[in-house]
Amino acid sequence: MKQTDKSGERASKGFEDLKAWQLARRLMIECHKLAAGLPAIERFDLAPQIRRSSKSAMANISEGYGRYHYLDCLRFYYIARGSLNETINHIITAHDLDYVDDRRYGELYDLGREAERALNGYIAYVWKQQQGHVHYGGRLIAEATGDVESAPSNLTASEGAPRADFDLGQHGLATSSLHHPT
Repeated sequence: MKQTDKSGERASKGFEDLKAWQLARRLMIECHKLAAGLPAIERFDLAPQIRRSSKSAMANISEGYGRYHYLDCLRFYYIARGSLNETINHIITAHDLDYVDDRRYGELYDLGREAERALNGYIAYVWKQQQGHVHYGGRLIAEATGDVESAPSNLTASEGAPRADFDLGQHGLATSSLHHPT
């Protein structure tokens, strides 16, 4: 059911309005139907893998949408893109093993690629917007866990290797920046 605001205009819901999420949702529903029809031999193999990867794509799009900094958002969108490709791979596998006919395979494959294209377009949009860049700069953002003093102040892999510096910023977020040795 579409929500409207007081003026009768369609109200924005959030990540549910993203075309990429809507397509990933349709793909997840169709993949669950496919998994339900797989033979018993695939009960603990292909069926759960296709269900999980299709759900992961949706979940990572929504989680990325809930992040503030664009680099943090993009991290989840890239994971979602990987999950979409994993799902497409499982669809190909189901077709190769004759679990799905050519027509159904084409529908599922095309839906997966359409979701990927929509997500790629949204990724390009997010890169251009760079939300959070003014406040946090070009540094990656990670949520602080637990005690403030437990956040590392400096991590060095080895002498001459890139170093990641972490500091606890405003709003309880740990920010990091990567320094390359000169």
